Amino acid sequence: MAQDAFPGWHGTTIIGVKKGGQVVIAGDGQVSLGQTVIKGTARKVRKLSPGGYDVIAGFAGSTADAFTLLERLEAKLEATPGQLARASVDLAKDWRTDKYLQKLEAMLIVTDGSQLFVITGAGDVLEPEHNVAAIGSGGNFALAAARAMMDSDKDAETVAREAMAIAADICVYTNGKLTVETLAQ
Repeated sequence: MAQDAFPGWHGTTIIGVKKGGQVVIAGDGQVSLGQTVIKGTARKVRKLSPGGYDVIAGFAGSTADAFTLLERLEAKLEATPGQLARASVDLAKDWRTDKYLQKLEAMLIVTDGSQLFVITGAGDVLEPEHNVAAIGSGGNFALAAARAMMDSDKDAETVAREAMAIAADICVYTNGKLTVETLAQ
């Protein structure tokens, strides 16, 4: 089957919000193949605890690829306990240079409660401006909604949940079945 003929996997919105001593990562549960919803309750936000050090990661893209990246990130965190930035840079470096990893199609948002990063296969480890990061098909909708709420009195989790609700109303590849994980700064 030609690549153009395959409808492709679409979907997901993941958002990270850092506000008021909290960092929240929230993600929807929809997995789509073409115009069909394959699953509505996927869990795309995970808590990792390498060596008792809590990190939350959310992923967009291919699930198998994302799990491969999460395993690699966990190994990097075990090698550099408490150093999320270093582990993220090491993962991004490997992702960009390793021939096997280069083929992986996913993006990650990660936090340890104080730092918030977006990690991409292009070798990027980005700390977002305005303490909000979003990825996936509805990411831009969620990002805009969250940024509009950052100066309000809403806490990080409320901002993330409301931004995800807005993204789910706009993006057909995003639903309202959320997984939300929180860490204190």
